Amino acid sequence: MAGAELARFLRDRRHRLRPGDVGLPPEPRRRTPGLRREEVAELACMSVDYYARLEQARGPRPSATMLAAMAGALRLSAVERNHLFQLAGLVPNAPAEVPRRVRPHVSDLLYRMPDTAAIVTAASYDVIAWNPLADALLGNLHARLNLARRRFLRRDEMLTTGHEEFGEIAVARLRAAAHRYPDDAPLAALLAELRAGSTEFTEIWSTNPVRTAGHRAKTMHHPELGALQVNCDILTVPDDDQQVVFITADPGTPTARALHHLGAAG
Repeated sequence: MAGAELARFLRDRRHRLRPGDVGLPPEPRRRTPGLRREEVAELACMSVDYYARLEQARGPRPSATMLAAMAGALRLSAVERNHLFQLAGLVPNAPAEVPRRVRPHVSDLLYRMPDTAAIVTAASYDVIAWNPLADALLGNLHARLNLARRRFLRRDEMLTTGHEEFGEIAVARLRAAAHRYPDDAPLAALLAELRAGSTEFTEIWSTNPVRTAGHRAKTMHHPELGALQVNCDILTVPDDDQQVVFITADPGTPTARALHHLGAAG
């Protein structure tokens, strides 16, 4: 039977979610906070009766498949997901796919800094969210841009200095992603594409580089604004294995003024 602690955990997480958090239309006049049981059940592709019995601590112990489905429906972080499995007496299994959904509070953050270009990258280096200034500065963000693909296969699109260093950083992150998400089909396809199209990628991969992203000062070449002296900083989102990249300029510099005007024009 499902335990009382598991039941409380499920109820608590359901009550914390808003309809908009899971893509449902908002209903301001709901009688109780959070999602309804039937909504969670539908998101998890299970019967309402099965999910209700789990919340009432009178259902059978859920399988790993059911737990993974509930973790996705309830938008659990990696830590919460592991806790859910532990409450059910099971060892957490690895997520099948690279997390490519951006949480609302992360997405909102991008729009609170009008003079900062910001993007969110998944563990596969897919650009999965951005703000208007980043779109104006980097371009092609609506075309499913992948930074690793651009780095190794589309060298003519490279816009910044320090591309040799970024090559090692990218390979290190992709190797880690391949280990964590062995069943992610888009990631496997990307790695196959990079191996087939870039000898440099294959050579760096063979060295197993240990590199992490951090603060970098770079020169970025914009087709209209010319050379821009920018700072790149990384904020990690560990729960989703994502990174937020902030591109800024030192206050009072020509680049800062250029970014301000570019954002205003956008």
